[in-house]
Amino acid sequence: MNVSVKNAFKFFPVFFFVLLLSNCDTKVKKTASESAEPISYLALGDSYTIGTGIEQENNYPNQLADSLATLGFQVDTALIIATNGWTTSDLKNGIAEHNPSSDFNLVSLLIGVNNQYQWLDIKLYKAEFRELLEQAIGFVGGDSRKVFVISIPNYGVTPFAQSKEPETIRRKISEYNSIAEDISGEYDIPFINITPISEVAEEDLSLLASDELHPSTKMYSMWVEEMLPTVTHILEP
Repeated sequence: MNVSVKNAFKFFPVFFFVLLLSNCDTKVKKTASESAEPISYLALGDSYTIGTGIEQENNYPNQLADSLATLGFQVDTALIIATNGWTTSDLKNGIAEHNPSSDFNLVSLLIGVNNQYQWLDIKLYKAEFRELLEQAIGFVGGDSRKVFVISIPNYGVTPFAQSKEPETIRRKISEYNSIAEDISGEYDIPFINITPISEVAEEDLSLLASDELHPSTKMYSMWVEEMLPTVTHILEP
């Protein structure tokens, strides 16, 4: 037999093995891409959720959806049920009016600042936050692993609040967040603490919208950066 032919046969098993691995890898990637479930995202909240003072395409739910799409997730819908000034009671009424389905696979909840701003009984928040969280779980078909909670920002650092007892606001917001975190923990639901980010606005007004109260697009981007590790973990197969 010709020497070159012998050498070809000598290395053929190695070549075949490498080719086989390459084909398998391509097949796995293709299958993973094809089997990825489109994300249907529901965001529940108030002015902090809709993005009061900025273009709504730049609020955190839409920025989160865009970031997930950039990472390769298939984002189907991003539905927002939220209105400026809503308390927990208002959100409950808004949910009843919209009557969302129970086939979402990602739900976020951020609520409570207007309970504090209106000096409502904190016991009301404790009861209604639990009810809202249980509703959120229902919107993902009962799978609490697909829900996450976001902390209430500390608006006490904003120019808007400087004449409204900023330290009292900070203390009360902290109390509300402790309640939300504790209840979320009972259901093994992630609690994402963006409050420290909100407090950076005390030194950087570019983090606030033109009303000098609500987050700017820039601050929402920082929130989303904080959320992404948790959210991508939630969405992993």
